[in-house]
Formats: sequence, structure tokens, C-alpha cells
Amino acid sequence: MSADFPFRLGKPRSLLSQTLTGTALGALLQVIPASAQPTATQASPDNAAAVAGTSPRAKAPQNARTLPSSPKTSSSADGRVSSSDPVTYLADHESYDKTGLFILEGNVRLWQGEQTLRADTVTYDRAAGIIRASHHVALTQPDGTTAYADHVELAHGMKDAISSSMYVRMPNEAKLSSSGMRRVNGRVTDFANPVYTACPVCAAHPDQLPFWDIKAHGMTQDKDNQNIEFDRAWLHVLGVPVFYFPYLPVTDPSSERHSGLLNFNAKPHDHYLGTVFSLPYYWVIDGHQDATFTPQVSTKSGPQLSTIYRNRLNNGYLYFEGGVADDTLHGRPFYNAFGELSDGGKEHGAQAYINSRGEFNLSPHWRVGFHANRATSANYMRDYSLPGYGNDTLNSNAYLEGFGVGSYLRLDAQVYQGLNQGLINNRDLPYSLPRFTYDFQGEPDQLGGRLSVHTTDFVVLRERGANDQRGELALQWDRPWTNKWGQQWLLTARVDSMLYHATHMQEQPLYENAGSRVRGQVQPTVAVKINWPFLRSFAKGHGTQIFEPIVQFIAAPNTGNALHRQLPNEDSFAYEFNDTTLFALNRYMGTDRLDGGLRANVGLHQNWSWNGRSIDMLIGESFMQHPTRGGPAYLAYSGVQHTFSDPVGRIQMTPSRYFDLTARGRFNPYTKSFDYGEGLVSAGVPFLRVSAGYIYEPITSYYYYYTPHYERLNSEVLRNPYLSKTSEISGSVTGRWKHVHFTYYTRRSLSRKEFVANGGVIGYSNDCFTLNIYVSRQNTRISGRRPRATVGFSVSLRSLGTFGN
Repeated sequence: MSADFPFRLGKPRSLLSQTLTGTALGALLQVIPASAQPTATQASPDNAAAVAGTSPRAKAPQNARTLPSSPKTSSSADGRVSSSDPVTYLADHESYDKTGLFILEGNVRLWQGEQTLRADTVTYDRAAGIIRASHHVALTQPDGTTAYADHVELAHGMKDAISSSMYVRMPNEAKLSSSGMRRVNGRVTDFANPVYTACPVCAAHPDQLPFWDIKAHGMTQDKDNQNIEFDRAWLHVLGVPVFYFPYLPVTDPSSERHSGLLNFNAKPHDHYLGTVFSLPYYWVIDGHQDATFTPQVSTKSGPQLSTIYRNRLNNGYLYFEGGVADDTLHGRPFYNAFGELSDGGKEHGAQAYINSRGEFNLSPHWRVGFHANRATSANYMRDYSLPGYGNDTLNSNAYLEGFGVGSYLRLDAQVYQGLNQGLINNRDLPYSLPRFTYDFQGEPDQLGGRLSVHTTDFVVLRERGANDQRGELALQWDRPWTNKWGQQWLLTARVDSMLYHATHMQEQPLYENAGSRVRGQVQPTVAVKINWPFLRSFAKGHGTQIFEPIVQFIAAPNTGNALHRQLPNEDSFAYEFNDTTLFALNRYMGTDRLDGGLRANVGLHQNWSWNGRSIDMLIGESFMQHPTRGGPAYLAYSGVQHTFSDPVGRIQMTPSRYFDLTARGRFNPYTKSFDYGEGLVSAGVPFLRVSAGYIYEPITSYYYYYTPHYERLNSEVLRNPYLSKTSEISGSVTGRWKHVHFTYYTRRSLSRKEFVANGGVIGYSNDCFTLNIYVSRQNTRISGRRPRATVGFSVSLRSLGTFGN
């Protein structure tokens, strides 16, 4: 190889055979993926001028001539060679020698379809049909592949060829060198003594070894089957052999999708399954659908077969994931959060799960979709670490959606399956069959206001518990304006109306002293909100300060907390009073319960912004004619039990790119303590960052839905987890120094005096290699699952894939 070649992977060894039969110009360079398409001028700085005008998609110039008696050939879209176009050329000199060979010399360029060849000298043997290119040969494919050699022979209609000491530049920095290469029929290529890498090679130090490379005795590339097979290969890292492959098959880098075996997964010690091994198979069905089959075997339980099917359609998509298994593990008895003994049931033997979704566009304004998630048992999902385990429920639905100008419609059905046996019984879960939602916002009317319409209607059924149906209509009219003093006014008029039919209200989740009834509620609300921002500059005109008093008056009938009217409650179990809901008309999360009475909300908002930095603050309070004393448990620490509410506040600070802080809370002046608070702080420099967070609440809001039955177990009344405090701190540290990175995180419950989770990752990465080692321990208990540590690693080699467990 001449000295002007821009890189070198290693010294080529002797040619595998001197009788190799050659490859076609059109098929020779099929070793490159079609995704990236550098032009020929990008191939080599020294060859740039020589191959100018020979970009992969460029046609031969009009002044190009045709080789005498050249075969009628051209390249198809995939690089195959077929009959139609001749081989054309340009050269500084052309002549015939005594034997009749046609000789081209000086900046020779050949075109055949969209394929190009550049060389110093080309000889054409018309009798044998052989083209010989010599010195500074550069071959370019339509997909952007560029190969370099000192000598190439093309023959048999440009389908077969031979080359020695060939170097190939591939997309994404992939490179290949070989001491000899042959290609047969334009599709199968054999490389002798190949050296392959996807790591960058320093142009200033071409003899420096890449971070990793693969050296093999031979390599075969089959374009029809999209395979590359290495024979007797060694993986070298920094020149040191670290792993030997007697046979290493990989997917052709030019293939975006290819049927075949994927990387295996091995777990030496799984908490439930023991030693686990799986080997996925990927099947390309056609251009828009594929499937993956993953058989799995383990030492402690039976086998499992899982499947993923994907189909991308013109009007939508379909995704299916499911599996079957023989789960031979028997669940161990455990005590749930309420002190109840659970034996887990007979959740072993033949098991199955499904996790699928799909969405289809019926027209530009309508679409339908579904989510189907179901499992035969929660323990099966736990044992085999199936996606979705760790959630409290599996949700399934089917829906119809419509989109219009300013409007949205959704009709759906919802069903649930409980996974956390310690807290949830499937007989208690609701079914929404169906639920209808519609929202509309109109254009400004003659008075300058906008009318919006909302409704959410549903039918809720339970096997054990209250059943109810709701019809709802909410109308809201908003009229904003600004007066000459810069005050921003917002006038709001709203009417909420609901009609219910309910049965079994004496059962969960309400436990009311009522059976079946038809009831309703109508609540009109009028509100006026005034924002009066004052603006000034500081920091020599580089900063601005906003001082903004906010006042809001709300008038509505005094409905109390609506609980005493024995109305169903499906969407308003949570009441949130903080900085985000200070000026909300209704602070319940739904509309089954509504805020009523006369009240006023006041707040003071300030903001400082300068040179990309900012400080933002809000503090406020509510004044109520009828505070919500008493009522359900979720109002016990709501902050609105008195005429003067608990003050709420928020601060967000980003004084520099090295520090940021967000904190919010609610202070109870009557008990002189915080009833709610949370904060997040982050500080550091680009190579080291530390974050910490904290959240506090005197109750565990997760258990809002739980109403305990005071039954006795071992002569003790079951405790109510809702009364437990939430006091939790979290933290993390992340760092990166050159190619090394690490992360550590932790969560600790101060109220329970135990860690919730700990873990981290440490790794090394560069342009072509990534190694990560993971360690984690999850201390939460779900359906009797005990805390355990998890250790894993992954190795990624660019263009070859990821290996690990």
C-alpha cells in the first residue's frame, strides 16, 4: 500500500491465496452500511483532488467516453450489477499496447451507474473482459463506502474481482484492513487475515493501536443473508488479546434489520430463579413488522418463552409482548402493611402474561387505541422480573379519541388488576365501563371572554364495593383585561353540575350509612383575580426585578366538604393546598368534591433575573368564611381547617450554573410546625455534581384509599398505615473525569429509620467502547419480596452491540 493512505490498522499478513478469483466493482464495497454516505472526497486528504467529481450519487460527466466493447452493465439499487449501462471513463492519456490492451493513465476515473473507481493506471483486456486498476485505487459505492487498494482486478461483467492489501473506510468510523479479498457473484466476500475496528485512528499517529480491534484468520460477508462471520478471532483491547472466538457471527453493518440470534443474557445468581440463561432470536417478517422470541431457562424454576411482536402500519402501530412459563416456585407467607398474614395463594404452575398496545388513525381527526396488560399472578411477575411488576396495578383500556379546533373527545373503558397483595384485593378494584370526556374552548366573544366546556361521565362497577354512575357538565367563562395602571384582571364565572346514581354506598371506598340513591349537586362560582406587577431594572441595566402582588376573591355556595350529602367519590380523595393550587378554584384533584363558600387568596410574587441567573419567590395564604373543620381523613392536614389558612410558599434559585435550589412548603402556625415540605438542591462543577432532596408530610398519602376494618388479629387492632409520617431524604453524586464516570444514589426513610434504596454505577467510555458496572439494593417490600442486592455489568462495542447481564 502506498504511503499516502490516511490510516493503518496493522501490518497485513501474507495473501491467503494467489488464486482468488476477484470481485465486482459494483459489489466489492458492499461491506458498508447504507445509513451514512460520505462522498469520495472525504475518503483521503491526499486523494481528494483525484476523486473530485465522483460523489456516490454523481453521474458520469457528459464528456466521459465509453470503454471500447465494454459490457452493458449497471448497478441496481442494492449494489447488484445488471445489464443496461456501459462503463464510462475519463483519463489524461489513453493508448493501446502491442498486445491490444487498452491503457488509461493519469487521473483515471471510471463510472458504472452510480459506482466510481479512481486509479493512476487502468488497463482493459477486451478479449478476457478484465479491468485492472493500479496505484492509488479508490473505489466508491452509492452508499458512501470507500475502499483503498494498490491493485484491483474486475471481471465477469464486473461481478467478480480480486484485491490484495485492501483497506475499507466504513460509516460511523468503522474500518477494515485485509491482506487479501475476493468476491464471488457480487454477493459473497471473503477477507484473509482481517483486522476490524470502529475506534478512531489518529491521523498524526497512524501506527498507534486502536482501543480495540478484532483480528481473525478469515472473514466472510454474505450480503444476501446479511451476515458477517469471523473465523478464529481474537478481541484485542489496547493491543492485548482478551477474548477468543472460535466462531463469531455478527449482523452485517449495512443491515438495519436482520433476522438472527441476538446477544445472549446470563445471570449467575438471580434471587428467585438461580442461574438464568436466555438467547433471543430476532425475526424480520417484512419491511414493517418483526418479532423477537426469547427462551429462558433457570436452575430454580421452570422455563419461560416470551415474545415481542411489532408492526408499524401506515395508519398506526401494534405492539404485543407476552409470555408463558412453568413457575415451580411456591410463594412464602408474609405479613402485609396492615399486619395481615398472606400466603400468596397458589401462584405457581402454568403462568402467562400479556403487555400490548396499539393505536390506529381512522382519519386526521379520529383515532382508536388500546392497552392490554394482564398476568395470571403477581408472584409470577415477581419471580421472572416481568415489566410492570413493582406497580400497584396493571391497567388495561380501550379508547376512541377525536380532535377538533379547540375541542377534544375521548371515550374509553378501564379495567385494573392488583399486584400488591399486601394492599390491594382485585375484588375491590373498580371497572370504568365506559368513561366519556369532552373539552371545548371557544374563540373570544364580543365581550372579550372565552367559553370553555368540560364533562367527564362514567360508569364505575366493583365486585365488592360501591357502584355508581356520574353525569357531569362544567361551564366556565374567562374575561381577562388590563387597565391603565398596569393591573391584570381576570373575571371567571363557572358552573359545576353533577348527577349521580349509586348503590352499595355502605361498602368501600366510602362506607356511608346509605344504600342506593340518586343525588346531584350544582355549584356556581364567581372569581376575580388581580395581578399588579411592578418592574424595575438593576445591575446597570443587565437585570430586571418583578414585584407582583396577587389578590383573588371567590364566591360560591357554602357546600362544606360535601361528604355529609352522601355523594359518591371516585376522583377527589386527595386535597392539595400548596403554592401550585393557591389560586385554584377547586383544590380537590377531581370534581366529586368541590371547594365552596366565600374565600380570598392573596400572594406576593417576586422575581430577579440577570445574566442568565434568576431567583423566583411566591408566598401566599387563604382566608375562608367556612373552613373545612372535621371531614374525611385526607383533610386532617390540608392546611385549610381555620379561617386563616396555613401560609404556603416556594423559592427557586439559580444564582449560577454551579448551584440551583427549589423548595416549597406549608407552615401550620397553630402547631408551629410544617405540615408539608419538600426541597431539591444541586451543586457542583461540570465534572462533579451533588444533589440532595427531602420530603415531609405528617401522613402517608398513599393510603388515602384505605379504610381499616377494626378486626382483631392476635388480640391486636390492625394499625392504619395512613397515620405514618412521610419523612424521607435522598441524595446522589455524579462525576466524570475524562473517560471515567460514576454515579451513586441513596434514599433513606427517616420516619422508618431505614434505607429505601442504594446503588450506583461506575464505568469507562470513549468513542467506541463502554463498560458499566452496576450495583443496587432495593429495600422496599412488595407482596413479600424481600430486600436484595443486584450486581450487573454491560460492555458495548461500537458497531458490534452490547454484551452483559
